[in-house]
Amino acid sequence: MKRKKKNKQHNPFYDPTLKSRHTSAKRFKRFTLTSLIFSITFLAFFLFDMIVKGLPAFNVAYIKVDVTFNEKSLDDTRFAVPKEYRDIVSRAWLRDINKLVEKNPSYMNTTQNMWVLADDQVDQYLKGHNYKLKENEQVFVDELNSNGLIEKKFNTVFFTNGDSKIPEYAGIFSSVIGSILTLIITMAVAFPIGVMTAIYLEEFAGDNKFTRFIEININNLAAIPSILFGLLGLAIFINLFGMPRSSPLVGGLTLALMTLPIIIVSSRAALRAVPDNIRQAGYGLGLNKIQVTRDHVLPLAFPGILTGSIIGLAQAMGETAPLIIIGMIAFIPDAPTMVTGAATVMPAQLFTWAGMPEGMYIEKTAAGILVLLTILISLNAIAIYLRKKLEVKW
Repeated sequence: MKRKKKNKQHNPFYDPTLKSRHTSAKRFKRFTLTSLIFSITFLAFFLFDMIVKGLPAFNVAYIKVDVTFNEKSLDDTRFAVPKEYRDIVSRAWLRDINKLVEKNPSYMNTTQNMWVLADDQVDQYLKGHNYKLKENEQVFVDELNSNGLIEKKFNTVFFTNGDSKIPEYAGIFSSVIGSILTLIITMAVAFPIGVMTAIYLEEFAGDNKFTRFIEININNLAAIPSILFGLLGLAIFINLFGMPRSSPLVGGLTLALMTLPIIIVSSRAALRAVPDNIRQAGYGLGLNKIQVTRDHVLPLAFPGILTGSIIGLAQAMGETAPLIIIGMIAFIPDAPTMVTGAATVMPAQLFTWAGMPEGMYIEKTAAGILVLLTILISLNAIAIYLRKKLEVKW
């Protein structure tokens, strides 16, 4: 044994720290694997919790009731349904019975047996959640349910209505339209400016103090908290230029400021990935720098530019903090028709719903998160598909 130890010590290739380094490598490997498992577990738990809480929101209770359409019931909706149903059907649905008459004039001065949206407490009671029904109302609801006069149907109200103070009548339609208008403004401003800035810095600008100063500031802007862009939008677009508060125009311009650094950095990386022999071949054919960049470099870099832009758009869609600062968290029941009208966006509306005490708002918040996640995943999938589709093999 002593001879063996001596041979190891005199072996020129023997490293006395080899065992400890192997141990450290194994320890590091276990640590990274544990971190990966922890991250996947947390993500799976988050998705499972959102699905469990959000799926019930896609179904809502309806009650079959005799609805009376006459001047008295249209003037006072309490007389539209029998007295015993007044506390278990949706007040918001009853307020809109005049719209049913406008669509179906033959309903006037008749009594129609139809499915009526139930009150949120009835819906929560049937789903086994927290509810505030009186004992006699519970007995009545159970009797209706046993007779087949209550059904859970797909919640079209969630997708066709705007926000509402009445839980069962609240939907995401107005926030979706507001998000679309805001993102159109964002991309219309950020994409051309960001791509042109990246082309100038990468292809035309010289290596001097001015360009280095711009590059440092762009990289710093990509890392600052998003709420600061909201303060910047409030100071410039609302206070300085007097643009309408809570509008998609201001929201889109604010998110454009936030998205610009991401588009610039990703576009520069895509341009830098184009081999120099492409440029040299163009110069060899007698093309100038603008022609080489426009006709050869930019088409090859476009898939990467598009991918970075879509990812930046997806990040902007999930932002809430800067939009809260400029007032896009206001209660907006109607969908905006212009970019200067008052609007809200999906993240801001979900933030508002999350603070509501009613149980139906909790499940609608989770359902809205599922819808938003679906949109964001779809945008990332589109970015990957377009990159693969437009990718050119050099």
